[in-house]
Amino acid sequence: MTSPLQQDSANLAALLERAKAESLAHLTALSTLPTTGTYTTNSVRNQLAEQGMGTLNAFDEFNDRLRNVIVASSGPRYWGYVIGGTTPASIVGDWLATAFDQCSFATAGQGDISANIEVETIQLLRQLFNLPDTFLGGFVSGATMSNFTCLSVARQWAGKQLGVDIANDGMVPGITVLSAEPHASAVKSLAMLGIGRNNVVRIKYLDGNREAMDVGDLEAKLQALDGKPAILISSAGTVNTVDFDDMTAIAELKKKYSFWWHVDGAFGGFAACSPAYQQLLAGWEQADSLTIDCHKWLNVPYDSAIFLMQTKHRQLHIETLQPLNSPYLGDLLTNVNYQTLVPESSRRLRALPAWFSLMAYGKEGYQTLVETNIRLAQTFGKMLADSAYFELLAPVRLNTVCFTLTNAEPERVNSFLKTLNETGLVFMTPTVYKGKAGIRAAFVNWRTREDDLKLVFEKMTSIYKQTYETPKSPEGDFV
Repeated sequence: MTSPLQQDSANLAALLERAKAESLAHLTALSTLPTTGTYTTNSVRNQLAEQGMGTLNAFDEFNDRLRNVIVASSGPRYWGYVIGGTTPASIVGDWLATAFDQCSFATAGQGDISANIEVETIQLLRQLFNLPDTFLGGFVSGATMSNFTCLSVARQWAGKQLGVDIANDGMVPGITVLSAEPHASAVKSLAMLGIGRNNVVRIKYLDGNREAMDVGDLEAKLQALDGKPAILISSAGTVNTVDFDDMTAIAELKKKYSFWWHVDGAFGGFAACSPAYQQLLAGWEQADSLTIDCHKWLNVPYDSAIFLMQTKHRQLHIETLQPLNSPYLGDLLTNVNYQTLVPESSRRLRALPAWFSLMAYGKEGYQTLVETNIRLAQTFGKMLADSAYFELLAPVRLNTVCFTLTNAEPERVNSFLKTLNETGLVFMTPTVYKGKAGIRAAFVNWRTREDDLKLVFEKMTSIYKQTYETPKSPEGDFV
């Protein structure tokens, strides 16, 4: 009897053609697919069968139950969180990464060449961000693991200042973390690293409608440490308003005080692609480590992010992440080895989608993508500001619009957003900014156009009028 696996092996060409057809059907319909879906459990299909059904039948099952509830998260009107689309080139790279099934495990030049491809792609990204060649990096799953990797080496650095090898001997008290508006993933990383979520000393914000840190307050807190080690987490684009800490001023403080400087530029770092906005990042090349999320504004498939770290910290990096008893890995100091660069000992060739997209579109392509999204965010912000029904909670600084309903209570804002999202036309996320309930719209998708803004704004206005405006009676009085 021929097993389903044997049948699939013999029928591989047809299976891949079916996958191609299903994928194209989804991609070509992205502008009309809903941005919300509802999953219901099938009690029969929730049990693993003794005999497999084969891939063609699995396709049918997928189409019957799952396909129609998968949301258009890579579509032009998915503005929730900061979720990019997928460029055609990155889809090609991702398919090939799956088909070729390389394991990015070994030292560059030993075994397969995955490590070489990753090193090459990191250099392309470094150039995209106009960073010097003093940075080395690697691919990880997302901003959380990028922050985790950087902060784990920062922890090792801080331990050395206290005379302790934390990687070998364990965590010690006395490490201070400074930040004004750390991303949740950075705080989560501090928890996983044993430093603790509650051990972040908050720096004051700048006066006015800002989320950026007051560098004067930062210096005062550094002085108060009296030489004790500190890790600074600064923001290259805060979540709500894409505010940037003053990188130039922080770089100056690095000349006077000893601290590890980590920049979380998960999506704001892409401002470096645009001559019009790259001044927001002036000075970040002096940081010890950087986080960049590729599956955001680079528009490659999940999961893909990178970290970049100054090569002067290579020894600390190895001490933090090296496996024990691994002479077969060779000279870890002089060779690039992903056993000592990233937390995962093995993972897929994440670099290939980014490599294809960078090669296909170059600097100019990404400059256009970034500047188009920023222009769309500014246009949407103006539409809201000019409306009687909505108001901006903060200026539109880059690609995210933070707004609310005019004079609305939190319950009304949340109810409005729920109604809007349930239409399936657009997806945005709730937030709270300066104590006010708000809504976030993030523009990072290469597919989004001005027509999408008009569609969404018309729907928003319609929902507001139908739900909250009180109609007038024939006599002209409100009822």
